[in-house]
Formats: sequence, structure tokens, C-alpha cells
Amino acid sequence: RAFVGLESITLDKQTLHLKDMIGLKYAELVYNGMWYTRIRESLDAFVQVAMRTVTGVVRLKLYKGNITIVGRKSDYSLYREDYASFGEEDVYNQKDAHGFIQLFGLPLKVEALLAQEGGGKSRYAKPDYDHFKRD
Repeated sequence: RAFVGLESITLDKQTLHLKDMIGLKYAELVYNGMWYTRIRESLDAFVQVAMRTVTGVVRLKLYKGNITIVGRKSDYSLYREDYASFGEEDVYNQKDAHGFIQLFGLPLKVEALLAQEGGGKSRYAKPDYDHFKRD
């Protein structure tokens, strides 16, 4: 658990996802007797690079057979309290979220438009943003 705790603050989402997929591939290679192959060496190279920054200190609490992470710290942490405060314009501009939402919502919008063009009704109701407006 301690190592997973460090990974969660030092690796980005995509690297964590790929690491999980590579873990499954390792299992497959072992099962199929393919340990001494270029594929395994290539996977090792990814893991070696990805794990470079997974280092730090994890505080654990042991109580009645349970273990709980109560603190994590790493010089390579991707979470920085000074960056996470959304008040600093030079680190994070809240206006950027609009473009992000538009970009990641595009496939859903296209799906809804295609459904309407095909004569069907979109299953996505047009949102009513009036109750979110500020005075």
C-alpha cells in the first residue's frame, strides 16, 4: 500500500493506467513462458523510466490488523498545494476549464447531433444554466 500511495502522488493518470496494463502483460508473458524475450525487456525499460520519480516517505497507521496511509511526501509529488489553490492566475487560469470542457464533451455533442439528424430525439436534454447564474 505504501508504494501505491507514492505512485498516486508522483505519477500522472496516463502513466498509472499504462503501468496497470503492463502488469497484465507481464503476467501473460510469465504464464506463456516468454520471460526471456525482447517484449519483456521493453516493458522493463518503461517501468524503469516510469518509476524514477516514485520515491518519498509514506506514514502508515497500523491498528487491529488494518493498515492506513496517513501521510505521503515526495520531492517529485505532482500535487503542489501552492499550485492547487485556484487563486493564482500565473499557474492555473480558471478560464482554461471552458475549453477543456468543450473539448472533452465534443464526442457526446456529436453523438447527440447525429441522433437528432437521424430523426431521433437526443437523449441529452439541453441543460438549463439559469439557476447557476450569479446575481
